[in-house]
Amino acid sequence: MRGLEQIPWLYDAGMALADRRWLARWRDWLAGGARGRVLELGCGTGRNLPRYPPGAALVAVDPHPQNLARARRRAPGVPLVQARAEALPFRDGAFESVVAALVLCSVDDPPRALAEVRRVLAPGGALRAVEHVRARGWQARLQDAVQPAWTHVSGGCRPNRDTEAAVEAAGFRLEQEGRRTRGLFRRFSAVKRGP
Repeated sequence: MRGLEQIPWLYDAGMALADRRWLARWRDWLAGGARGRVLELGCGTGRNLPRYPPGAALVAVDPHPQNLARARRRAPGVPLVQARAEALPFRDGAFESVVAALVLCSVDDPPRALAEVRRVLAPGGALRAVEHVRARGWQARLQDAVQPAWTHVSGGCRPNRDTEAAVEAAGFRLEQEGRRTRGLFRRFSAVKRGP
């Protein structure tokens, strides 16, 4: 069974509701703060792509061709590449910014994907993200209970990942500026540490 994330019209319908309520402002923050050469990781149907400033040096990747077809209609001038986060086809240090919106919850191997993000980022480059975050207490236990079914239905999303801890463990420093929480979602920026 294909998950919701691989059915572009259904995914877009759900995201349109979230955008109207709050997510559009966070998408603007993601795109507006990206600097230099930018890689959008897991662009999906391209909901963020029109939000980048005109002339942005932007490349977007997604593993699903049906999502890339929809993204191409939204942003015809943006180079789109079919690729997985765990195997990015770019040289080391190719980007100053990597943007990920609701992506790291869905990759199969988060440490490998974050190692690839770190590899393609230039020294001092930044990862800007909006992600599910692991809750605490009874909400965390509920996330654990629904995760197998949710992952199957959604096409890969795992709402119980501790994404921020994984980002730090991968060699990034979380920044406090711009960090926001809304329920089980968080937006944050993290700077690549070291070379």
